[in-house]
Amino acid sequence: MSGYLLDTTIASHVIRGDRPAISQRLATLPMAEIAISSVTQGELLYGLGKRNYPAALTRRVREFLLRVDVLPWDHEVAQAYADLRAGCEASGVSLAPLDMMIAAQAVAADAVLVTNDKAFARLPEPLRMESWDSLGLS
Repeated sequence: MSGYLLDTTIASHVIRGDRPAISQRLATLPMAEIAISSVTQGELLYGLGKRNYPAALTRRVREFLLRVDVLPWDHEVAQAYADLRAGCEASGVSLAPLDMMIAAQAVAADAVLVTNDKAFARLPEPLRMESWDSLGLS
């Protein structure tokens, strides 16, 4: 794929439109270069479910999902996950399980992970990251 993989927090900001710097950066890129992990899709849908599917938010999430590529979890991603997690554990680095899965998806897709979560910064190469937030990684 290459391009950009939005983590769940960044995707949520895009959907809410509450971070102008993120929206401005997104607007400069072709949508064909933007994707999310199927893990992020699951987290977004879970967020709707736990809020009992509010109509306006559900509509915004579904519109967002129609506009971005959702990358499937496949054998290449599973291998990237195994290698990344093993490397992290060997060096004493930990990450929340779903975040590790999203990071592996970025590695497998040769995409830049867009995040404002400092926890990802502890992960080794080949993970590449960018923050689109004017505050930087936070």
